[in-house]
Amino acid sequence: MGAKLHGFVLRLCTGWALMGGVVLLAVIATNVVSVVGAATVGRAFPGDFELTEMGVAIAAFAFLPYCQIAGLNVTADIFTAGASRLWLAIFALLASIAALLFSGLLLWRMYHGMLDQRNYDYVTTILQVPLWWGYAAALASLALLVLASLASLVDALGGLTRK
Repeated sequence: MGAKLHGFVLRLCTGWALMGGVVLLAVIATNVVSVVGAATVGRAFPGDFELTEMGVAIAAFAFLPYCQIAGLNVTADIFTAGASRLWLAIFALLASIAALLFSGLLLWRMYHGMLDQRNYDYVTTILQVPLWWGYAAALASLALLVLASLASLVDALGGLTRK
């Protein structure tokens, strides 16, 4: 079951990260249009910095689940270089538990932050884009991060039982 879950979550997270990459490309295109417009006709794209802020945040959150399920988070290998397989499995289990707890905490608090943004009708200054839209996209990423962390935990438990 662990391998099937891992494969499913990996495919899901890969697609989500690719969509985050598309958002990042759209941010880049917006900035190019803004810079070229400012240089050629003296007029930048209105609200380009607002779209950049929101787009980069959405993209960054979209990459987190893929990093978790693919095991691409930053690690301190210098401390574990001489560790046995058992200790590496224990460290993987502890890291998976921490990732699950932290991603759940982020999801919970970001949800309440989104509700505040929505209830108070906060919008960007120039384009009047509701700020909660960015939160909603981040929440989807965080929910996927929780799933990726859970799949990583199942993998770590499987790795520990094989030791």
